[in-house]
Amino acid sequence: MRGRTLLRDAIAIAVVLCALVPLRTMAQEWPTRPLTIVVPFAAGGAADGTARVVAIGLSEVLGQNVIVENFTGAGSTIGANRVAKGPADGYQILLGSTGTFAQSQFLYKRPTYDTLKDFAPVALISRQALVLAVRKDLPVNDLPTFIAYAKANQANMQFGSAGAGSGIHLACAVFNAAIGVHTTHVPYRGGAPALQDLIGGRIDYLCLTDLTSRAQIEGGTIKAIAVLGADRSPHLPDLASAREQGLADFDVGIWYALAAPKAVPAPIMRKLQAATVAAMELPIVQTQTQKMGADLVPANERSSEYLQKFLESEIATWGKTIKASGITLD
Repeated sequence: MRGRTLLRDAIAIAVVLCALVPLRTMAQEWPTRPLTIVVPFAAGGAADGTARVVAIGLSEVLGQNVIVENFTGAGSTIGANRVAKGPADGYQILLGSTGTFAQSQFLYKRPTYDTLKDFAPVALISRQALVLAVRKDLPVNDLPTFIAYAKANQANMQFGSAGAGSGIHLACAVFNAAIGVHTTHVPYRGGAPALQDLIGGRIDYLCLTDLTSRAQIEGGTIKAIAVLGADRSPHLPDLASAREQGLADFDVGIWYALAAPKAVPAPIMRKLQAATVAAMELPIVQTQTQKMGADLVPANERSSEYLQKFLESEIATWGKTIKASGITLD
């Protein structure tokens, strides 16, 4: 009887070990084929540009092609859900934003994914200041005059976004609440098409990143009113911040991070995280990021452990902000 028990235990152990061998081999050999970075926003925007820079760096470090795929809709949650529920083999990862990972958890009555439960953090990548930009013929030139104009004309004003629930939508919505106006929201399938309509004068204002606004600001096709934060942007040093212009304690911006499905094996996650950190050290990644008007996070903020704590903090912070503003999406 005891012999049968020992035999049964031995067989069970053997089965477990056999199951672990393919996982160990897969982790050791990874990656053996191209990776895909899913961007849940349209091509041409800040998230897309960030992903393409990261892809260049990862491709050089890993020795594999890294493809960027735009999978848009529902304020970035459709693409995020695809990755969260997709294969957990390390070959499909997500480049998401503040809206994707933090704000989405409170904007929707029934979120399709749980950031902390469904994703494994890879690394925080970069931060970008947001700019309040208006059509070039709007009769305002600074934040106080914009606020006065918006209060007097709010029934007829429209602001655009990269989609309902996107980071730049929520930034403008929170800004509207802060200044006490109710204007019409016009969602687009990305920041780039929204910017085109701002240039064409079909909407009145946007909350944009440097990547999608700086060239047009410098070219005079749109007007910059304020950096939507406490401090000026180093990329637009002459543009006063919202706080400088009298909007006390107002500070919104966008950050970008990489994450993978939660069940990706730990050895692959360690390789992916190390490769991401190495990619961020490459001169081409640093140069291209600066050209986009973004700032790579410092070295001490690039670990997966840091991103995990950062996500927890951002989710808690935006939860309070969104609940206080009363903003919800179906």
